[in-house]
Amino acid sequence: MIMDVVEIQKIIPHRYPFLLLDRVTEIKEKESLIGFKNVTIGDNVFQGHFPGHPIYPGVMILEGMAQAGGILAFKSMGTMTEEEAANKVVYFMSIDKAKFRSPVKPGDRLEYRISVIKNKGQIWVLDGKAYVDDVLVSEAELKAMIVDK
Repeated sequence: MIMDVVEIQKIIPHRYPFLLLDRVTEIKEKESLIGFKNVTIGDNVFQGHFPGHPIYPGVMILEGMAQAGGILAFKSMGTMTEEEAANKVVYFMSIDKAKFRSPVKPGDRLEYRISVIKNKGQIWVLDGKAYVDDVLVSEAELKAMIVDK
């Protein structure tokens, strides 16, 4: 299943400049998701991080992982109408074991690979990894809960 940015926006509430997922290229419900963000010099964060030496902030990489994880959790909850999805939101409860291994720069395609570690009811524990050109640049364990707005 492929989702473009319009379909992504039907599931998660984030919008430009804070929507950090451009496309989902693969979803296996209750298992895994692959998606990406194209990092460009036009991204607002580069105005201040860092002038003359643009590096995509690690916190933004983690947020992109979280958004991809939210899509995976929503899509794994069975058939939910757009209206039902519009009344739910994903809250992240914790981010553990975060590591940053290599800088991400403008022009990179940041690929998120998210997999389910554990799911119990509305609570999801996810393994998030971010790659550029198949090189691991960041990883974290994410815990999230789907709640009513």
